[in-house]
Formats: sequence, C-alpha cells, structure tokens
Amino acid sequence: MRLALTLGALLLCSGCETLTYYSQAIGGQLDVMAEARPVDAWLADPATPADLRERLESARRIRKFASQRLGLPDNGSYTSYADLGRPYVVWNVFAAPEFSVEPRRECFPFTGCVPYLGFFAEASARDAAAKLGREGLDTYVGGVPAYSTLGWFDDPLLSTFIRYPEAQVARLMFHELAHQVAYAQGDTTFNESFAVVVEEEGVRRWLRSEGRSAELAAFELAQARKRAFAAAVKGTRQRLAALYASGLPAQALRERKRDELERLRAEFPGAVPPEPNNAFLASVSLYTEMVPGFERLLAASGGDLPKFYARVRELAQGDRTARDMLLARQP
Repeated sequence: MRLALTLGALLLCSGCETLTYYSQAIGGQLDVMAEARPVDAWLADPATPADLRERLESARRIRKFASQRLGLPDNGSYTSYADLGRPYVVWNVFAAPEFSVEPRRECFPFTGCVPYLGFFAEASARDAAAKLGREGLDTYVGGVPAYSTLGWFDDPLLSTFIRYPEAQVARLMFHELAHQVAYAQGDTTFNESFAVVVEEEGVRRWLRSEGRSAELAAFELAQARKRAFAAAVKGTRQRLAALYASGLPAQALRERKRDELERLRAEFPGAVPPEPNNAFLASVSLYTEMVPGFERLLAASGGDLPKFYARVRELAQGDRTARDMLLARQP
C-alpha cells in the first residue's frame, strides 16, 4: 500500500525520465521485499546452509543488542533475510563538475535532495554514469551492500553483507538503524556522519560486551586508517577548491587536478580507484565530513545515547546553517 501511494504521488509530479528512474527504484524495493523471509523461517528450514544459519543467529544477537543496549529502534527491521544473488543491493552514481568539489544534487519528493542516484542494477548505474559523463561531469559508481528505507519498510538482512566479519555486519546494521532515529531532509552529510558515529560507538560497545578485546583493537586500528584517509580526502578537496577558484586556464587546472589526485592515490592505493575524480572525493566526504562534530556532541551528552539521539533529532529539525556552524562543517 505504501509503495502504491508513493508511486501515485510521483506520477502527479514527475516527467518521463524521472518516472523511469522511480520505476526501477520501486521495482527494486519490491524485489528485495519479495525475497525476504523471516529469520526464524530460515533457521527452521533444514535446507539452510550451516554457515548461513550461524550468520543469521549472530545477526539476531546483534539486532537484540542494538535495541536493548544502543537504544536503536525495536521494530521489524533485520528480522528477515533476503538472498539477492548479487554483490550489492544498489549501486550509487555520484557526479560533480570537472572543476568543482561539490557533487551534483538530485531532488525527489519525500526524501528531498541527495548527491547521488541509486540503481538496483549495475548496468543501469553504469549507463547513467556514462550519460552524465557525456555532459562533461566527473562520475563515480560505488556498490552499496545495505541501505535504509528510513522506517517506511522493515529492512531485511541481505546476502550482500551477511557473510562479512561479524563486526562489519554489526557496523552496517547499527548504521542503517541510526537513519531511523534521526533524518535531516536534503542533508546527506549530516545523516551519514551521524550514522557513522552511531555505528562506530555501537561496535565498540558490542565488542566490549562480548569480551572480544582483540577484535576491538583490530576495529579501532581499521577506523584509524579510515580517519587518516578521510583527512587526506578533505585536504585534497580543500586544495582543489582553491585551485578551481584560482582563475587559471582550463588545461592548467586539469594538469594540477591530476597531480593532486595522483598524490592521493599514491598515498592510499587500496582505497582510491585507478582514476579518482571530484565525484569520488565527494562520495567519501559525505560520510566523514561531520563525524568530528557528532563525536563532540556524543561526548557532551556524557556518552548517553538516548540523550545524544534527542539532541541530533533537534538539530535535524532545526535551522541548517545553525547546525552546520555547531558541527563546524566547512562551507
């Protein structure tokens, strides 16, 4: 019923090309829902492979911890499982002008404006990226193992991440559940940075509760590497922004842009694609730019997650300029 109402609203306000995009998005969501079966049904089925059974039992334990110990929503999300038979559930397409660090934004009813397009088929994402590339834009396509429907539907566990290491499964579940706690319409950086802080704090508390100190140390080391990479991306974007505003001829801009991006790739060869560009940099910054501000907010809440969530919801509903200043995001 919700999907039908959504589609009806979109038909009233969308053009042909936009409707094609909505159609694949709604069809993709329907397909995911159709594949989902309750975790209890998978566990009761003797045909369920032993390794999958173990993973589902672990995910159920993580889900219980999320609600009881982290104050995340206690609902039907992650109480079912869907085998999608592909490596990612969606592929996101990011685009940015050749000489700008700011991503191109796409606006939709209900969710507002977002700096990417999501496709349930990789070929469709590649086609969209190619079309944007022909318009002279930098593009980047990234596969996504999980996403949140913001509480509109009960998000299932997915084959795209269920066999990840347990700490990474927990990280994804905590992250996506955080989107149901607070959501600022049209502000992806706010939403994703908040969810990153929740996921990290959640994994730390979960591993401590299970006495898994070695895994906690490994997780902290991995997060430190991610922070170093995020800082390098931020520095690269700042230098490129100054370069693009310098008024140099286009060819000179291209050469210096290439040098900056090659320096980043040389420093982080495993984290940067062979041909990085403005769109790739934007895709990273969306998840990291406001993390330090949210960490300060969590500390100011004394580590009390419900208190932290309440403050974030207040910010999400308030003035964007004021919250940007509070969280010290660079313009």
